[in-house]
Formats: sequence, C-alpha cells, structure tokens
Amino acid sequence: MLSINTLCKSFVTPEGGSALIVDVCAFTLAAGEQAALRGESGSGKTTFLHLIAGILAADSGRVEIDGVNMTALGEARRDRLRAEKIGYIFQTFNLLQGFTVLENVVLGMSFGRIGADRGRARELLARVGLGHRLDHYPRQLSTGQQQRVAVARALANRPKLVLADEPTGNLDRKHAREALALIRETCRESGSALLLVSHDEEVLAQFPGALDFAAINRPPVAAATGGAA
Repeated sequence: MLSINTLCKSFVTPEGGSALIVDVCAFTLAAGEQAALRGESGSGKTTFLHLIAGILAADSGRVEIDGVNMTALGEARRDRLRAEKIGYIFQTFNLLQGFTVLENVVLGMSFGRIGADRGRARELLARVGLGHRLDHYPRQLSTGQQQRVAVARALANRPKLVLADEPTGNLDRKHAREALALIRETCRESGSALLLVSHDEEVLAQFPGALDFAAINRPPVAAATGGAA
C-alpha cells in the first residue's frame, strides 16, 4: 500500500543554510496494516506525513501509494491522488468554521473519486455519534466532537491510507482513548491502512510494534527547524 525509498526533504534555515529534516531510506506499510511512529516535537514526523500525502514536494526519493508514485506528480495531480487515496487527520482538525458538520464532510468528499455523497456523509457522522449534530457548526461542538468530525471527513472517500498526526494531542485522556479506538475501528471496517505519529506514550502503547521515527530517519533531532513537528 505504502512504499518509501530514499526520501529526503530539506528546509532553509534562518541563517540561509540548509537543514535536512527527513532522510528515510525505506519504509513500507501493507494494505489494512496499522502502525505508529514515536517522535518528539521537532523530529520531522509531521514533515514526513506531509511528504507522504503530497502536501509537500520531496527533494528526492520515492513515495508510492497503491502503486502510484506520488513524488513523480505535479502539485495538481498530487492533490488529486491525495483526495482519492488518502485520509488525513490533523491534530488541529482543520474544520471549516463557516460550514456545518455535514458540509465539512461533504466538501471533503467533493474532491475524491466518489464525489459528494450526502448519504454516506450522514452515515459516517452517525457512525461517530454525531447524527444529531449535522446542522451544527464546529464552534458549537466540543473538542472531542470536532475530532469525530475530522475522523468522519478523513474516511469519507474510502481512502486506501489514513494518516493521523497527533490525533489525540488536543484531547483529555478519556476523549483521547475514545478517539483512538474510533480511528482504529473505522479503519479496520473500511480496510484502510493507518499510519499514526505521536509522542504520547499512552497512545503508542496501543501499537505494540510502534517504531521510533529516529530509527528510520537519519538526521538527528537537533537538525530539525521550526515548522517540522
């Protein structure tokens, strides 16, 4: 499902130099597999996810998703591949405040291969316990409920791969456990592979094979610059 080879990304430092943030020789994830990476803030793990998703363009290397080489595509085609193959759960949710819960999910679907399917959006929101809040706006929801909307949106297009960036970072312990269980269960039901990154040991304990990001990323943590999390 996901295959990475010699993936590199550098950023310009405030002094005008270059800092290598991501240098991953090899990483793979099978269809339906669930894996987690451990890494502190500044270790480059968010940059790594952004490269996988095509949000950032790599300096070099290869990211292959479901047989398609993401790194060989231009920005527009990366956007299309991301919409069709990837669901991304952001730590800060990234919900559109001027749109209702239902509209947030439907808008996310409009860029994918199945198009805007309000019936599926309602079904997913009901599945995450928000069937009664379809017409509410994000500001009218609790933090935990906003995370549930983000999960529904990420799974709306039946992605082959779900990327979760510190998905419980803004939640208390109780809601964090509930959110993690929901993410894993919905991925299993849809057959989606899951790659989660976190520095929360309680979250990582749910993934017995969790890897240290530093074990696959050759730059030292100290080389990271602001913006790489």
